[in-house]
Amino acid sequence: MELYQLRAFLAVADEGHLTRAAERLHVSQPAVSSQIKALEDAFDTRLFERTSSGMVLTVPGRELLQHARRTVVAADELMRAARALKGEIAGRLRIGTLADPALIRLGDLLGRSIKRHPLLELELHHEISGAAPEGVREGRLDASFYFGEPPGADLNAIALKDITYLVCAPASWQSRVDHADWRSIAAMPWVLTPAISTHSRLVNALFASEGVSPPEFHVEADHESVIENLVVAGVGLSLLREDIALARERSGDVCIWPQARLQTRLWFIHARRQARNPLIMALVGLVRETWPDALPATPRESRRSASPAP
Repeated sequence: MELYQLRAFLAVADEGHLTRAAERLHVSQPAVSSQIKALEDAFDTRLFERTSSGMVLTVPGRELLQHARRTVVAADELMRAARALKGEIAGRLRIGTLADPALIRLGDLLGRSIKRHPLLELELHHEISGAAPEGVREGRLDASFYFGEPPGADLNAIALKDITYLVCAPASWQSRVDHADWRSIAAMPWVLTPAISTHSRLVNALFASEGVSPPEFHVEADHESVIENLVVAGVGLSLLREDIALARERSGDVCIWPQARLQTRLWFIHARRQARNPLIMALVGLVRETWPDALPATPRESRRSASPAP
């Protein structure tokens, strides 16, 4: 059993597809397939079943997955510790991103990283916001941007910015929307994100607060730019960030339903147990430099950041 074989196992398990796993690992698909076969021979058990849609873990594969993940994480930590002894910040971190790059200042963050820590590799994964905390907890992500309520005590979080959302409809629906009540709005076609997303939870909470059943999706999408374009195209209503909504209203592309205004918070999160990891410490420093105007920490957040797990 080799470490690179375990990395291939994790990549295929996370991606569910040999081609995508190969792209993630920067190797050929036959190489990944060969590594999985070698690992199955070493374990004397089948790890995946091939299906029409990709690769699915077997029962033994699911049992071994977390063991493999812990082994790879431990090996990476050992290498980072060795490099830290030489004063180097070198290694790879998997970062969850969301929304558009400008909102999370991704270009600025990456530019600072390249300049300050040229040996630090940041691997970016676009996430549905509600799934980001679980990805960090499972070790699939080392850190992530995240919209929503404060994450649990097992995650350290930097509060970056409050984000406001407005209910928007196609411009041609102006007469339908202007005087619509909550039930009428809920009954119209909607473009919604998957149920796990913060966007979807905001919609559900909004209508529940008014005692109205939440709208059912007419179309489901998982990216803000796609949702924006579907609203403009006349497919249905949805939540748009206030800056986007107002710009689109000025250009005559959407109309805004005036009775709702929702707020959520943008965070940067990482596992509390990783707070002393030199790579995470370097990344957090870069985030704080990129966000000098970040929101003040609450007393609870300050205590959590100051007291990493041993």
